[in-house]
Amino acid sequence: MLSFANPPSTLALVVYSSRVPAGFPSPADDHIEGKLDLNQHLIRHPAATFFARAAGESMKDAGIFDGDLLVVDRSITAQPADIVIAVLHGELTVKRLKKPNGTWVLTAENPIFPDIPINDPGCEVWGVVTHSIRQHCDR
Repeated sequence: MLSFANPPSTLALVVYSSRVPAGFPSPADDHIEGKLDLNQHLIRHPAATFFARAAGESMKDAGIFDGDLLVVDRSITAQPADIVIAVLHGELTVKRLKKPNGTWVLTAENPIFPDIPINDPGCEVWGVVTHSIRQHCDR
């Protein structure tokens, strides 16, 4: 069972006021905008938030890749088009929640994976994925 009792730690890091272009380099600004605590940006409801690590390729077209860290909020009521963590017969999965023709389904964001109907008593949405965090350097 997951525990939600521990409040997130606070770590304020420097954030620069200039945006970093992803195209051609530009001179860096020397001024700092202030401090940034990622908990304030990533976690709205600490007591209802947990983290999960994505596995596999089923959500690649949504920008969620194998190994990404997912921030999941259990206090948000899932709506169609949300990316959710669901329990399917005791196992967790991350999928997009849809309701075509009045029937709830979990849809992969990779066309090689089939939709999963969730009208079964062994299926339950656990929370809404609010953010994903990807590691770009292994050192």
